[in-house]
Amino acid sequence: MDGTFSYVKVHIKPQLGIRNFDREAAKQVAGENPDYLVDDLYQAIAKGDYPKWNVYVQVMSPKQAEGYKWNIFDMTKVWPHKDVPLRQIGVLTLNKNPDNYFTDIEQAAFSPSTIVPGWAPSADPMLQARMFAYPDAARYRLGTNYQMLPTNHAKSPVHCPYQRDGFMNFTDNYNDQPNYVGSQLEPMTFKAGGAPCSRLSTLTEHEKWTGEVLSYTSSVTALDFEQATALWKVIGREHGHQERFISNVASSISGVTDRRLRSAVYQLFAHVDKDLGARIQEATKLDN
Repeated sequence: MDGTFSYVKVHIKPQLGIRNFDREAAKQVAGENPDYLVDDLYQAIAKGDYPKWNVYVQVMSPKQAEGYKWNIFDMTKVWPHKDVPLRQIGVLTLNKNPDNYFTDIEQAAFSPSTIVPGWAPSADPMLQARMFAYPDAARYRLGTNYQMLPTNHAKSPVHCPYQRDGFMNFTDNYNDQPNYVGSQLEPMTFKAGGAPCSRLSTLTEHEKWTGEVLSYTSSVTALDFEQATALWKVIGREHGHQERFISNVASSISGVTDRRLRSAVYQLFAHVDKDLGARIQEATKLDN
């Protein structure tokens, strides 16, 4: 532990690639079998045809983050692979179906605030919001001690006397230990390996300026359309993709009756690409 840290983005990409329904096929499948994809996944695992995903990370140093052309915590932008290449760190394999749907699936609770030692959350505002919202939703859905349910409890021992009491607590509730760490009456020692305070302090100090979140961030600049424009060009490399995108967007715009709102939508897509904006407007001209 030298007190340094890096910012990391995790990517999980299917080995089978990505194939999507077009709008008409999606409507048909949704009407005939809304659980089509769940069935497909279950049957594949049952046959031993286990689906796999490659796990990658992008790693950026604090120095890179300081000098980057936009705030790296802006979730509307990706880190370009040419600047921050993907590094594969593993493979995720689904090799077992649930034994009991209620116990294994409906009682499952996930949260980005559940992390292993060595990792820490960044100043990404959406991540910070989800770290609160996910556990809060789980408490409402499953109860205050949802983390004690067999499908959610930690596989390794966890000492957290701050979290105790509450309905359906079926542990020893830390017996007569104080509800904090560091008591002189109940001294305790921990195995080496945890992140030192100085390291976490360094992280916090760095993000005070590079990850500052403003109350209002509604201003839009040309830089915000840079990646959208590039993506539109990438979509155009495969026949029919741009046409399907326009069809999907047009079907949604057709339900908008406010002409000012429609005009704003056309202008927004025109900022991405003039031809895109014109084609969407043309596709909905009968509704204008």
